[in-house]
Amino acid sequence: MTSRVILKRSIKRRIAFGHPWVYDNEIDRSDVIDDGSIVDVLTYSGQFLGRGYYNSGSTIRVRLLTRRNCRFDVDFFSRKIERSAFLKSSLLRTSDAMRIVFGEADGLPGLIVDRFSGWLVVQFNTLGIAHLKDVIVEALISVLKPKGIFEKSEGISLRKEGLDAREDWIYGSGPELLPFSSDGIIFFADTKGQKTGFFLDQRENAERLSEYAAGRNVLDVFSYTGNFSFHCLKKGARSATLLDASERALSVARETAEANRFTDSCEFVRANAFDYLRTSRFSGSDLVIIDPPAMAKTPSSKRSALRGYKELNLRAMKILKNEALLASSSCTQIVSEEDWSRTINDAFHDSKKIGVIVFRGGQPIDHPEVSSIFETRYLKFCLFRIFELADY
Repeated sequence: MTSRVILKRSIKRRIAFGHPWVYDNEIDRSDVIDDGSIVDVLTYSGQFLGRGYYNSGSTIRVRLLTRRNCRFDVDFFSRKIERSAFLKSSLLRTSDAMRIVFGEADGLPGLIVDRFSGWLVVQFNTLGIAHLKDVIVEALISVLKPKGIFEKSEGISLRKEGLDAREDWIYGSGPELLPFSSDGIIFFADTKGQKTGFFLDQRENAERLSEYAAGRNVLDVFSYTGNFSFHCLKKGARSATLLDASERALSVARETAEANRFTDSCEFVRANAFDYLRTSRFSGSDLVIIDPPAMAKTPSSKRSALRGYKELNLRAMKILKNEALLASSSCTQIVSEEDWSRTINDAFHDSKKIGVIVFRGGQPIDHPEVSSIFETRYLKFCLFRIFELADY
């Protein structure tokens, strides 16, 4: 018999309407449950709300996988994966890479699956989903038939879940750098790099941005392996300076430049972004991209993150001349779009310049936002045309 978690009398609406998380302070009582075990979540009056997995070491005590009374077997995960892949299949018209599973947004909390050509890179980020790894891998093989599956489970959240990091092939094999194509550009997902090796969520923003890049000198801050830069070069940018603190990321970017014959148009700079933007060395750039990693990973770090966003953008604004372009992004759910936009506006105010919005971007369909799970909305992107206040 499946163990039960009973909610407090007043708790029901949010979970009943589709949110998959049950917090520790929402539980009235429960059976004795081993961490990582499957549990049924019931209302105070005994109504079944869903089935998921439990971890007493997490503030999110239960993560729901289904609203039905069913088994978590290969067929269950195969159906979820098939549905998710089908809903996102339009992306394959211009690329052979996409995110197959985006955790809660695809009904599989704790699981990330990215496809890069014939290979999969997966992350098992919670104890409960890690306990189901064998059946999930079997389902992935059955549905997607990959050449290999690389597990890249890492990060602070693993320790909180009581899991060890793992980076290794768990099915088949493949190269260290997984080649794939997107918009006619050859890229590489780095199995030794950040996250799953490539940030697929910014592809559409990079493509849109590239439409304004012809003839411009690009400075790509926090470039990682060059997604924005190479899209801009493909559409006629005069040059691109890729700035990152990671020599590993820049080495992959160099290989990408060579594969696409962009090397002569590229400069690779290893430096701290804040320090570099204090200088005037990038004064020849007329398209600057500020795309930092998640600067706030917990609510307590939000204020510091907002200061960081303001400082980075302000330093770029001070150097950029009339009609230059500034692309700015934030990739953390902790910082709302309203707070981020207000911070960018404050930077414009302090720089005594005006930013005219060219376009706003967000997440592509393989990183879906779900109406009942506001945490799935995280990516903010905006392209500004810069003007001196006195000249506008």
